[in-house]
Amino acid sequence: MTNSFSHRISKALEERRSKELTRSLVAAESGNSSELIRNGQRLVNFSSNDYLGLANDKALLKAWQKGLDLYGCGSGASPLVTGFSPAHQNFESELCEWLGFERAILFSSGFSANQALLFTLLEKGDLLYQDKLNHASLIEAGMLSPAIMRRFKHNDVDQLSQMLASNSKDQLNQLVVTEGVFSMDGDTAPLSALSDAVRNRAWLAVDDAHGIGVLGGEGRGSCNAQGVQPNILVVTFGKAFGLSGAAILCDRDTGDYLTQFARHHVYSTAIPPSQAYALSHALSMIKSQQWRRDKLAELKEAFNSSLKKHTEVIETQTPICPIIIGSSEKASVAAQRLNHLGLGVTAIRPPTVPMNMARLRITLTAAHSFEQLKRLSSSLEDVLGEINGC
Repeated sequence: MTNSFSHRISKALEERRSKELTRSLVAAESGNSSELIRNGQRLVNFSSNDYLGLANDKALLKAWQKGLDLYGCGSGASPLVTGFSPAHQNFESELCEWLGFERAILFSSGFSANQALLFTLLEKGDLLYQDKLNHASLIEAGMLSPAIMRRFKHNDVDQLSQMLASNSKDQLNQLVVTEGVFSMDGDTAPLSALSDAVRNRAWLAVDDAHGIGVLGGEGRGSCNAQGVQPNILVVTFGKAFGLSGAAILCDRDTGDYLTQFARHHVYSTAIPPSQAYALSHALSMIKSQQWRRDKLAELKEAFNSSLKKHTEVIETQTPICPIIIGSSEKASVAAQRLNHLGLGVTAIRPPTVPMNMARLRITLTAAHSFEQLKRLSSSLEDVLGEINGC
């Protein structure tokens, strides 16, 4: 008898191959910097989320090395056992002061923070509203949670308001979740309007993985940029912070509740204290080095201006620059040709994005030079012309 797991696995892999949607792991040498080496080829890296160029910054490297000298390598236990150190405590306090919350709970990744939030906060009969373009970690957690999940059209505040109003009479616990910056489209959520819509009806939670460090005063993120204080804010440290990990920021009681009941926090080994020490240094750099955000803005303005005539290029006000190709095959060909020209650009295909919405996802960082950007723009002109048959 054929093993059912083997059959299921083979069928799923073959389906991916037949649709030319197979993903592959390729080791990138030379670390996370503006240039990388992949398969022996040197590429200018336009696929990294290291928006402020901190991941390879020498000052941040030294800070982590000092953290290692002070605390050793791993934390050795979960936070509630012996894994919580003064480095963790200091960083949580600094986050709270910076972002204006009473508590910050640290997690090993944004994925685990999002899942911990929804699994812990929601109970049977609660209502969860999510933007249709929310990250997979949020959508999956919503589907697996005991709550009733409803999805509203991307950034459609009117539809959300109607959905909230239709259930307000039932006195249900309602949670609205959105991202501050959407990772595949690079656009921002209308947080001010969303905040108005949920007032006295629901709690608002914002995942600001791609906005923190980049937008707002001192890089405080999307909510600060729009003058909004959500009930819950999720920030991650694998993008603008140049490191890894995440935090949920909230009021004191909610923080205590998560500390007691969030299994991803209670039963996971804490992030290394040396990492928490380095994160404190990264936060100091984000707050004080405005030049990084200024340079990003200049690079983005130059990028938008150079490719204005191409309708495939979606203009955004964030470092994320989507170029909608449509066909998965064409998007892959475009990425391969750019790679051949020494430019590290990634094709994003279904199921990450909707069918017929395959794209090139280009990200700019403060570590890029204007010469590198000029080279990218010129090459895109040629490649977009080729795939469109010009």
